[in-house]
Amino acid sequence: MNAVTLTAAPALAPLLARGALRSPFKRPSPEAGFPRTRVVLPGVRVDLARLAAYERACGYAAGPAADADALPVTYPHVLGFPLAMRLMTDPAFPLPLLGLVHTSIEITTRHACLPATGEYELAVHIEGLAPHRRGTEATVVTGMRAGTDVVWESRSTYLARHGTGGRPAPEPAREDPPLPVVAEWRLAGDVGRRYAAASGDRNPIHLYPLTARLFGFPRPIAHGMWTVARCLAAHGTGGSAVLRARFLSPVLLPGAVAYGADGSGRFELRGAGGRLHLLGEVRPLSG
Repeated sequence: MNAVTLTAAPALAPLLARGALRSPFKRPSPEAGFPRTRVVLPGVRVDLARLAAYERACGYAAGPAADADALPVTYPHVLGFPLAMRLMTDPAFPLPLLGLVHTSIEITTRHACLPATGEYELAVHIEGLAPHRRGTEATVVTGMRAGTDVVWESRSTYLARHGTGGRPAPEPAREDPPLPVVAEWRLAGDVGRRYAAASGDRNPIHLYPLTARLFGFPRPIAHGMWTVARCLAAHGTGGSAVLRARFLSPVLLPGAVAYGADGSGRFELRGAGGRLHLLGEVRPLSG
């Protein structure tokens, strides 16, 4: 895998426009090729005003995870997003950017506190493609270093929905009983737009009813990373930890959801009728 070192984060607007224009010509397949490049950005410093906007959008500013001197555990994902977009808008990336759905994330935090005023190096690469019952998933790996130490890393999967030629669906997973409800949240119709402004992720499925309907959703849906960040803001995280979250069904905006947790590290987000939207857990990092 070759490495490309950048001197500045790519501008998101041109990348998103390029990805949108190329989307109709993509031919997604789990057997397709993909970029074998590792994109590196050294000397990263956090824009504290943008961080504050992100914390307000996700509820970190008021929850138990609030810490004025530390990055929220999900924020390095935002820092690495422009690098991921550079790879996912590359001509060699086979999945269309428009309509791409975030389906899971695993985050490993190796330091108890990541200072908001620190200097970091980011690196992103695409690990591979895999078949999914609804199309093709790509796995994107992001790492963040402070000096020579890897302090944060993540693995995200993104789904491009398309015909699968009769690929058999796996047996549905057994669903555990709902966790105790800790809080209920009413979500405004502009949640997707506010998160997009803070994070830079302006996928049209999150923004307006019209743009969401173009991709098969009756209303805008919340960003997966907003839902997990909102849960973690309420849940709190401490010390070195591993977070795993699966985005199981879209959260339509506006809407109402119930946040559940059981004190063991497990948490979830459910909607009307008990529909499970997100399932996650936070565990201490062993070793």
